This record gives sequence, structure tokens and C-alpha cells, in this order.
Amino acid sequence: MNDQDYMLRALELAKRGAGRTSPNPMVGAVIVKNGRIIGEGYHQKCGEAHAERNALAACREDPAGGDLYVTLEPCCHHGRQPPCTQAILDAGITRVVVGSGDPNPLVAGKGLELLRSHGLQVETGVCKEACDRLNRVFFHYIQTGRPYVVMKYAMTMDGKIATRTGASQWITGEEAREQVHRDRNRYSAILVGVGTVLADNPLLTCRMEGGRNPLRIVCDTRLRTPLDSQIVRTAGEIPTLLATCRGEPEGIAPYQAAGCRVWTLPERNGHVDLDALMARLGAEGVDSVILEGGGQLNWSALEQGVVQLVQAYVAPKLFGGSQAKSPISGLGVELPAQAVTLKNTTVTQLGEDFLLESEVEPCVHRDH
Repeated sequence: MNDQDYMLRALELAKRGAGRTSPNPMVGAVIVKNGRIIGEGYHQKCGEAHAERNALAACREDPAGGDLYVTLEPCCHHGRQPPCTQAILDAGITRVVVGSGDPNPLVAGKGLELLRSHGLQVETGVCKEACDRLNRVFFHYIQTGRPYVVMKYAMTMDGKIATRTGASQWITGEEAREQVHRDRNRYSAILVGVGTVLADNPLLTCRMEGGRNPLRIVCDTRLRTPLDSQIVRTAGEIPTLLATCRGEPEGIAPYQAAGCRVWTLPERNGHVDLDALMARLGAEGVDSVILEGGGQLNWSALEQGVVQLVQAYVAPKLFGGSQAKSPISGLGVELPAQAVTLKNTTVTQLGEDFLLESEVEPCVHRDH
């Protein structure tokens, strides 16, 4: 095995922390000595030991003189956990191989510099693209203070998210739907518009075995969410937030009594200001959001420049119909040159369906 093989193993380990480390990054670590893996670990949960310390604790023999492979630059500051650089030095590790640099200003190259100053051989950039992709949520959040927003929708090959009657269950197959629940486990929050609640009465939970439910957010400009909806009825058990432009205590009180949090936010173009919502979510420690709304909410999110990734699940079906809904509605752009531009597209087959994931070019089309 070579450096890349060991780093790929560290990446596999890191992914086990999905849904548990937020707002910390997912990190995996592998310790190798004399050509053998002697210890492995990953960051299991926010507030608990980091990957490097878990790998050192799992060593089957003395790690002194060994190599450490870690997907992210080791921390060198005291947070909820002591610095991993000190643990590496204390263990007698002589070589450290790193995938991604840490953009956190408290680290940002300082960890690597400290290790080098103590005579360790430090190599960087091994499987960097994969390591960066693993923690794109963390990188975005630490650099902007705002959540990483994933706009997700399922559509037919003729671009429909529902039939002309509004029926949409199910467009995609079981494997694609399982992937959606893995993402609900991974990301911190799920956001829909009140129209989705009125049409589908969804629960918006994670139905993956051992998974965690995201914070449920409903953009409800006029507070029309039914008090007997599944979301409100389960708000005492699952964190639920209503984002509205209404501030009357008598209108808000019934939702609060049911267990919902209610935020009154500015209005923009007749709807909740999504830019303001994202700023407040970021300040509250929410690092990522899956947007599972309808066409109008999707357009508003793109127009305000809050989306970082688009996930399009495409099913090999055709609905037809000029009245059948498409993933993005709203006003739309006037000219092709004004299109929201996507980049770095990947395609994954899930059963008979395909998942297309593309990053959004920032600030291509905004209304402010």
C-alpha cells in the first residue's frame, strides 16, 4: 500500500462520523508502522476526541517512529478538546501525511508549521480533492459563517417534479430515496416552503436506521402551516422552526405552545428573506441545510445566491403536460447569459435513477 491507499482508508473512516460531528469537520486517521496499519480512528461526535487521538488510542503497538495519515490538518489549539499536534508529538510519530489544509483561522497552517518545527516530516495534498469534498460543508461554514445549502429535487427525464394533477410519489426508486435519508442524517437542517406542507403534509424525518433527524424549517411568510399538520404535531419531539414575516404574538403563540420555534424575519418580494434566514441560522450554529422545497422556493434561493450545491435525482420516466411542475419556477432569467451556472458535476447511478450533483458558481444571479 502507498500514501494514497492509506489516505483513502482514512477517508472511509471519516465518513462514519456523518451527521454526528457538526459543526466540526469529518476526519479520519490511520497510523502505519513498518508497512502495517497499527491504529485507526475517526472523529465520532462533536465535543468528543478527534480522529488523531482516537487512532493513537487504538494502536496495537507503540506508534513511535510511525506514520500518521489524516484527512485534515491536525489542530494546534485548545477547544473542547486539547490540540492533536501535542498528542502526535507525545506519541513519537515521525511522519505526518495530510489531505486537506484547515481554513479555520485558529489552525490554517499553524498545525503543519508546529509539527515541522519539531522535526517531523510533513507531506500535504494527498487525495486533496476527495478530502476537500468530504468537508465542503465545514469549509464553507468556517469561512462564511453561513450554512452550506443543498438544493435537492427529484424529476423525470422531461424535467417534471409532479404530474399535472400535482401527484409526485414516487418519481424515483427505493435506492434514490435511501440516499435522500442518508443526506438527511448528514446535514443539519431541512428546509421547505409552506406550500409543500399544505400539499404533502410531510414529516421531513430521517428514516435511516440509526440516523438522526435534522432541524425542520418551514418558510411560512403568513403563518399558514396547519396546527394539525404532522410537522406541528411532532414539534415537541423533533426540532422544528417556522420562519415567518408575521410577528403578532396571538398568531405565533399556538405554534410555540406546540413546541415550534418561530422566527420573525424581513420580507423580500412577498416571501421570507432567505438571505436573512441563512445569516441567522449560521449565527445559531446550523452549518448545513437541505432545501427540499417547490419551484418558487428554489428560485428564490437561487436568486438570492444562498445555494452552494444542486442535487438532481433524475428518473427514467416522462410525465409530459404543460401544467406539470418543474423544479424551479419563479420569474426566471431573461437571457441564456443570465443562467445560474453549475460546475464540477458528478453522476451517480442509484438503481434505475441517476443523481446529478453540481456546485453553483457563486453570485452569478442575485437580486441584490
